Amino acid sequence: MPAIECRNLTKYYGDVRGVEDVSFAVEDGEVFGFLGPNGAGKTTAIRTLLGFLSPTSGGATLLGHDATDPVASRRARERVGFLPGDPGLDRDRTAGAFLDHQAALRGESSRDRLVDRFGLDESRRIGDLSRGNRQKVALVAAFMHDPDLLLLDEPTSGLDPLLQEEFAALVRERVDDGASVLLSSHVLGEVAALCDRVGVLREGHLVAVESVSDLRSRGGKQVRVRVAEDVARADFERRDVMNLRVGETVSFTWTGEYDALIDLLSGYSVLDLDVVDAPLEEAFMTFYDGDVPGPAGSGNGGRSAGTRVGDAPSNAAPADATADSGGGDR
Repeated sequence: MPAIECRNLTKYYGDVRGVEDVSFAVEDGEVFGFLGPNGAGKTTAIRTLLGFLSPTSGGATLLGHDATDPVASRRARERVGFLPGDPGLDRDRTAGAFLDHQAALRGESSRDRLVDRFGLDESRRIGDLSRGNRQKVALVAAFMHDPDLLLLDEPTSGLDPLLQEEFAALVRERVDDGASVLLSSHVLGEVAALCDRVGVLREGHLVAVESVSDLRSRGGKQVRVRVAEDVARADFERRDVMNLRVGETVSFTWTGEYDALIDLLSGYSVLDLDVVDAPLEEAFMTFYDGDVPGPAGSGNGGRSAGTRVGDAPSNAAPADATADSGGGDR
């Protein structure tokens, strides 16, 4: 049974679409990335999965428990580590007091090790901590009971590069121990480094689910070529060429077959040639061109084009929410 199974999940705030007709599964031992800009619906989906929001329609299971049933959802959350996108921590408590409260709810088998690993001073008042140190508190709370499933919403926000690497290593360790992870982010490098598959959200719709390697290949290849002759720009103005720049060096993104690229360049005396993977950003942006799509695999555009799309502000999570979010949805 998948760690998460989401079936046509829909959440509307009145006439405002949070997510619509979202279906996907996160397999045991998988790191699944939710990819999309702020406002795409990532946080709405996660909070609905956790039972903090009631779906308008559709359903989901979390570790085999019905996410729409309050009793079953609470039972599932005992084995879940949750990191909100904007942890609403009690600023008057010390970090240690907050972690004591979380430990009473779910346990703290790895607390001391994680506190030491992230260099967290538990004696300090949360309100006196920097954004990065507050994020450390939330990370320790999410991981310290060795959960079977982690739901992480923009987990590296506020962390410096060294701590981002430490976080990535921690995720890999939990997966090696059998955990599954749903990770939402708009940081493409983070997704590429950690995730096995990604679901791309656009304005509340899941427009694609594919492997990171397939996502990367969608962006094509970045080509830089220097030739002996003057370049006729018209030679390169074709469907499989994007982002064309013609100068002393010709550069472009190639989305076609290699044989066609060789044929294109065969008309010139090539002095230098460099072909590399295009940045993941270019692949990601292919999902954000054109009309608003319907669910992945369908041609349905959902509600009418006049519907305002986005996420409503999040409600307060139940008392057992790890590092309860006080911020808005993304």
